[in-house]
Amino acid sequence: MLGSVVSFSGMAIAGRQLQGAHDTFEIMAARSFVSFFLVIGFAAAMGRLGQISTHRLGGHGLRNVVHFTGQNLWFWALTMIPLAQLIAIEFTSPLWVILLSPLLLGERITAPRALAAALGFAGILIVVRPDFNALNIGVLAAAGAAVCFAATNIATKRLARDVTILSILFWLTVMQFIFGAVLAAWDGHITWPTATTAPWLGLIGVTGVLAHLCLTSALRLAPATFVMPIDFTRLPLMAVAGALLYNEQLEALLFVGAALILFANWINIRSETRKTHKP
Repeated sequence: MLGSVVSFSGMAIAGRQLQGAHDTFEIMAARSFVSFFLVIGFAAAMGRLGQISTHRLGGHGLRNVVHFTGQNLWFWALTMIPLAQLIAIEFTSPLWVILLSPLLLGERITAPRALAAALGFAGILIVVRPDFNALNIGVLAAAGAAVCFAATNIATKRLARDVTILSILFWLTVMQFIFGAVLAAWDGHITWPTATTAPWLGLIGVTGVLAHLCLTSALRLAPATFVMPIDFTRLPLMAVAGALLYNEQLEALLFVGAALILFANWINIRSETRKTHKP
């Protein structure tokens, strides 16, 4: 799980370092290009190339359109708001799953889920402290990314019923490279990687795959109630990184709101784990 934390954090810092050098579509195309070869190399080394198939290609397409949208919004927000604020808003993604699951999965909103959602959104208001007369576009982009990530998680859950994780990762890299390349060239101009930006683009590609592989492996080896709280350490880590690298302010209210969001996630994870283990 620590590998996932380091990978997600490394991707955030690499994305911030590319600010102004590449647009989000170019970043996504480069990330998917690198990730494709990592996925194929891993599959070949493990003798699992046969797990990649065209089964439910339409489902892959829908999942990747939503995820591509969310990831672009995330990279965009990364350049406009503090790192800690972005990560805090990102952690609301499981709470959006609670609200979307009755519509997309037919699941019921239980009392613990409702409590988690209420606490989580109270935490958002404390973190963001929105000015409704002049909404911050970066905050809106981060919130949009969180919603897209929630929808992606639901789509992944539906796909994973009869599609391998390797196949999901393969089509993620292929489709999102196509999306990124087409949209990057849409305006007739592509900024190609330079000696300065290529290492950061490569880091995003490597950490993007490693983060998801580490997280998936951790969830297979240990209960979610143990694994996910470790992921929450990304928040203070990114807050410190933002202060040291980019002179971002450490605000007490941000940590108060973030604590509410994390507590809400803990309530939801604990409730789901108890329900899973109930005889």
